[in-house]
Amino acid sequence: MEIIEKSVMKPVIAAEISARLRRFGDTEKARFLQRFFKAGPGEYAEGDRFIGLKVPQVRQLLSEYRGVTPTDALHLLMSPIHEERLFALLALVRCFEKGDEGIREQVYTLYLANTNHINNWDLVDISAPQIVGGFLLERDRGPLDLLARSESLWERRIAIMATFAFIRQNRFDDTLAIARLLLHDRQDLIHKAVGWMLREVGKRVPAVEEGFLREHCRVMPRTMLRYAIEKFPEEKRRMYLKGEC
Repeated sequence: MEIIEKSVMKPVIAAEISARLRRFGDTEKARFLQRFFKAGPGEYAEGDRFIGLKVPQVRQLLSEYRGVTPTDALHLLMSPIHEERLFALLALVRCFEKGDEGIREQVYTLYLANTNHINNWDLVDISAPQIVGGFLLERDRGPLDLLARSESLWERRIAIMATFAFIRQNRFDDTLAIARLLLHDRQDLIHKAVGWMLREVGKRVPAVEEGFLREHCRVMPRTMLRYAIEKFPEEKRRMYLKGEC
């Protein structure tokens, strides 16, 4: 009887959260977000739908629902509404960070089984380092290689963003390896993410980033290079942009 009650309650919790999120929606803001996140016809997030909430509003509501489980979150992750998927991913991050090994594995497995719903750059960036990177921190990194070779733009972004967890531990090999795999990616969102992670490496050990740049700066996509060298002194930036590396 207890199991039946729990299975009935979970969709109810998700429906309650969904109703509360939609109550605070803002039509004007939704139109802006639709444009900002490139959800129009032919754009990378075509079909994504927004109700017009800021991230702090979503986080505030999350703070009121301390008991959200991975299964609860899954119901919201499957929503067509962007902010509901954002709520779901923030909830999964919290479950992962506060959970034991069993919960962490459950969240990681659920996450990778539902990457088709993690389909915009902000959704990837607020969850991949914590969940995928966090789970693989002391494990085999083979799943990152598979993600980096995926046809899915979002899975490739998950691969490079997950390595942020390693960078924070001053472990750079996986970031550099994934960056090499993505060096000739055609998607601007991948160029930005790789450049960003290279810049994060350089914040910690400049010589490691510059070693990578000297090897690849002449063939790197321009956006990737610009993101990687964003914090360099102006003279050094110009040198790299001219290919004098």
